[in-house]
Amino acid sequence: MGASCFSRLCCCWISSAPRPPPAASSPYLPCSHMETEAEIPHPSQPRLPYADADRTLRALAAGAEGFGRHAIGGLHGALYYVTSLQDDGYGTLREACRAKEPLWIVFAVSGTIHLEHYLRVSSHKTIDGRGQRVKLTGKGLQLKDCHHVIVCNLEFEAGRGHDVDGIQIKPGSTNIWIDRCSLADYDDGLIDITRQSTDITVSRCHFARHDKTMLIGADPKHVDDRCIRVTIHHCFFDGTTQRHPRLRFGKVHLYNNYTRNWGIYAVAAGVEAQIVSQCNIYERGHKERVFRYMPEKAADREESAAGWVRSEGDAFLHGAQSCLVDGPGVEAVFRPEDYYDKWTMEAASPALKEVIQLCAGWQPVARPPDC
Repeated sequence: MGASCFSRLCCCWISSAPRPPPAASSPYLPCSHMETEAEIPHPSQPRLPYADADRTLRALAAGAEGFGRHAIGGLHGALYYVTSLQDDGYGTLREACRAKEPLWIVFAVSGTIHLEHYLRVSSHKTIDGRGQRVKLTGKGLQLKDCHHVIVCNLEFEAGRGHDVDGIQIKPGSTNIWIDRCSLADYDDGLIDITRQSTDITVSRCHFARHDKTMLIGADPKHVDDRCIRVTIHHCFFDGTTQRHPRLRFGKVHLYNNYTRNWGIYAVAAGVEAQIVSQCNIYERGHKERVFRYMPEKAADREESAAGWVRSEGDAFLHGAQSCLVDGPGVEAVFRPEDYYDKWTMEAASPALKEVIQLCAGWQPVARPPDC
């Protein structure tokens, strides 16, 4: 599997050309930022999302799309082999993550690591699960005041305790990439991004068996979260109840995700949220509402207000209702092309839906050579 699973995807380049209206009978709509067949450049081999990421070990560094594109992880560090599945001690993941120097962390063993307390990750680390199958249980990763961290190809399951998230990113962490991870069944969130943490990408992850999936922005008191910028793409939200994500204050770019059978809503826009939803697939289960607006009063404002969502080319299946609110705030929502030049995106389609189901989450890919 691995990168080859995305062989049907194409690279989307930004275009301002007008698009013809879609056929009213089709739930799958063309994305307004995708160019026509004639406009797409055709190299000798098609550009694929992360097509080169598994060719060499460190090709992941600065390889993310979106806001986390500058994350280099432990690019300039030594190779560290995790040889023990114990919580702490020689050869453990915890020993590697607490080290002050940059490290590229790989695993010499497969199995389950039961964490007795949060595993805090220091700056300039890559936790690379390719080549093995490693599951973290009990607690999760804590990215606190850290920078340039990449987490790739791990499983997170059964985290227990108050405020226990699968991956907790706060406060002030920057340049983070979470890729190809499977997350399920934690007592709080699966991924939480709060307290001025920014420039983050979450890609190709599988979320399942959970309620409050992803919170971005702490609460209305934390007005400094206006700096938050997150990209979420090619993720599979598989029957999780809500928060795909729930956003306060920041900017979130969602594209080519597949969200199905949610229990309350799919995506929520809280106070001052700016959400761009492009070419995603929202498939109704028991509940039909996709976008929910949650008015809240920022600590430095007099009145309550919700944020705004701009939806472009999204597919709403089996009676899913967008429940979008129109108004002047929609045009004020940020434009991703003002922040990065390109991202890999195709129109929402049955083929995209199939690819995401196959390729999101942990994958049995070999560890590439370190050369």
